[in-house]
Amino acid sequence: MLRLALALLLLANAGYYAWSQGLLQGLGLAPASPSEPQRLRQQIDPQNLRLQPAAPPQATPAVPANEAASSTAAAASEPVACLQAGPFDARQAEALRQAAVRLPANSWSLEPVQATRRWMVYMGPFADDDTLARRRSELRAMGVAYDRPGAALEPGLSLGRYSSAEGALRALSQLGAQGVRKARVVQERGDTAGFTLHLPAVDEALRPRLEALQPALAGKPLRPCA
Repeated sequence: MLRLALALLLLANAGYYAWSQGLLQGLGLAPASPSEPQRLRQQIDPQNLRLQPAAPPQATPAVPANEAASSTAAAASEPVACLQAGPFDARQAEALRQAAVRLPANSWSLEPVQATRRWMVYMGPFADDDTLARRRSELRAMGVAYDRPGAALEPGLSLGRYSSAEGALRALSQLGAQGVRKARVVQERGDTAGFTLHLPAVDEALRPRLEALQPALAGKPLRPCA
């Protein structure tokens, strides 16, 4: 029995080998094989291969350059001015210091100065506010500049300040030629030690808050830093 099984196994192996090699094709027994055209169609044509580039990683959207430039330009375009006023004596400086503490830190300082003699071309004092207003209108019509003379000389008008009496007298003569009458030269101050209020960076946010300083400025205007 064992010999019969072994003989059948050998016969089956021999038959499979003959079938797979096409030796039994004449008997109609052979594995199916694709025809040549079909085989060619099944081949991959390397000329038609295309490599697709890998998609780049999605980047975080950046702020447009024009928007960033606009923000920078807006910040840079805000006007900033340096202003100062003075000189003030010790009593005036103390009153000004108390008024200025309401301003932002480091936005102001009181700096000691040695005030030298100064003269003024002056009109006044006037009897009342109506007379003062009339003189202002006359000066504007003549194109003559003026400002407040300071608390000690109110109500009046300053037509110019000068470091020497000679300079003030020359200015008075020129104003007389323009038709200015009833002006005179006065000494505004002598050689004294004092203080100057210094505001190094006045911007649009700080400017309205300077109104709170007006009562303590003793009539001295805020001017551009020298």
